[in-house]
This record gives sequence, C-alpha cells and structure tokens, in this order.
Amino acid sequence: MRLLWGPFLLTGVLIVLAGLWKPLGRWVSAIPVPIAGAMLAGVLLVFCLAPIKAVGEDPWLSLPVIAAWALMFRINRLYAVPAALLVTIAIIALSGQGVPEGTVRFWPEPVLVMPTFELGALIGIGLPLFLVTMASQNIPGIAVLNANGYSPPAGPLFVTTGTFTLLAAPFGGHAVNLAAITAAMCAGEDAHPDPARRYWAALAAGAGYLLFALMAGLVTALIAASPTYLINAVAGLALLATFGAALTSAVSDVDMREPAVITFIVTASGLSFFGIGSAFWGLMAGIGMLAILRAWRKKST
Repeated sequence: MRLLWGPFLLTGVLIVLAGLWKPLGRWVSAIPVPIAGAMLAGVLLVFCLAPIKAVGEDPWLSLPVIAAWALMFRINRLYAVPAALLVTIAIIALSGQGVPEGTVRFWPEPVLVMPTFELGALIGIGLPLFLVTMASQNIPGIAVLNANGYSPPAGPLFVTTGTFTLLAAPFGGHAVNLAAITAAMCAGEDAHPDPARRYWAALAAGAGYLLFALMAGLVTALIAASPTYLINAVAGLALLATFGAALTSAVSDVDMREPAVITFIVTASGLSFFGIGSAFWGLMAGIGMLAILRAWRKKST
C-alpha cells in the first residue's frame, strides 16, 4: 500500500485534468448511440453467458436458481433477481460449504499508511491506472449513459470522479470511476420505468456498498466459500434485460449496423493490448469503421 498511495493521487489529478480538457469531453459525448449500445452489449455478453455455463458446471445447483428467476419473472419481474439470489444463498447454506474458522472479521481495522512518491511507482502504476480507468470505465460509462437516453456533459463527471479519487486515495481507494457495468444496471428500465427516477437505483447501490464495506471481512469470506459459477449466474440473470436493450440499440440504425456489429464482436472477444481491455478497442474499431463508411459515402456523392 505504501507504493500505491502516491500513484492513486496522481491518477486522481490526471482524471481531473482530463475532465477540464474540453476536447476530450466533446469527443466522448459524440460517441454514436448504436456504437455505445454495441459496446455495452459486448461487455455484458460474458456475464449473460454465466447462467448457461453454470448449468454446465453443476445443473443440480444451477437449475433451481434459474427456475426461481424465471418463475418470479413471470409473476413480478422486479423481484426475479432477488428471488434467484435467495435461492442461491439457500443452496450455499444447504450445501454445507462453511466459512473457514479464523478468516472472518466483522469490522474493518483502519491502518494509517503515509504516502510515498517514488518515480517508478508513479510512472509504472499511476499512469497505467489512469489510462485503464479512462478507457475501460469512464469512457464506456459515458457510452452506457448515452445508450440509455442520458446525455450528461463528460467533463464535469470526470472532474467529480477525479476529485473523489483524490479523497479516496488515503483510504486505499484506487480510482473512483463511472463503473460501466454498475451504470448499465442502474440506468436501464429495470431500475425504474421512469428515467427521471432511476437515480434511486444508484443511491441504493451506494448504500449497499457502504454496508458491504462495514462487513467486508464477512462478505469476502462468504463469497469465497460460495461456488463462483452460482454468483456469476445471478449477476448474468440481472443483466439480461440490459443486454437486450443494448443489443436492440446497436442494430436499430441500418446505416450504422456494420460499425455496431464490429464494435460488439471486438468488445465481446476479450481483446486486450497494453493493459487496456476490449471495451475501448471495440469502441475504436466501431468508430474507425464508421469514419471509413462516412468518408466513402461522402466521396461517392
């Protein structure tokens, strides 16, 4: 942690500067909605495949979770995911997989760590962390909001997340960001039919994070004792509606369908270069293809 304190601060400063640089905000806000939807669909595909993979791992444990989700979805879709989660918890409890003794601490134990600013750590950790945060979370996060009908100015959002990164650094927080996956869950129709009231989902998520933080040791131990594929299956079920909406958005515009499909394929491929994930490269591939098509059409006319 001593080496990371300083780089975390540097990451926060760079994110704030990125928000203050207006051309970046304009570029991010100009991402076409079909491209943004395709990127989001590509990111979510891996998660949405998790329930099927879970059945392959252990059908006797996984099928009851999926059945509970499907039945409750028919009755009241709002409670479908909580029902699946409750069944998952019950299965974990009945399976007899306990938490190892001595591994649970109910309350966190704060430890004061003074910052260090070693040049190697600043360059080797702070700068890559900034690039990964912007490319894999902040820019896709803006794209997710755009895909769900929101058009916030990117600059102030980056300044805000960068400022909170600076405030979180002394507590071990490495990069406060727009969290593309969480944004997808909170900004979609499942959060609330009225787009103006979906902020309650973000507030609920924040309250949940605070609760988990106070019980971090217990939560971590329980998750460690649980079959990973079951946890992933519940997450995948929660994201199915968001995936469907993103895929619909991606292919709705015939003129942008090919760039959107390319974005989806590259993003879903898991491609990674220079430590930057496939979401960024999917956006770049789709936007590049769109630029080529527009240049060709302009030349033809």
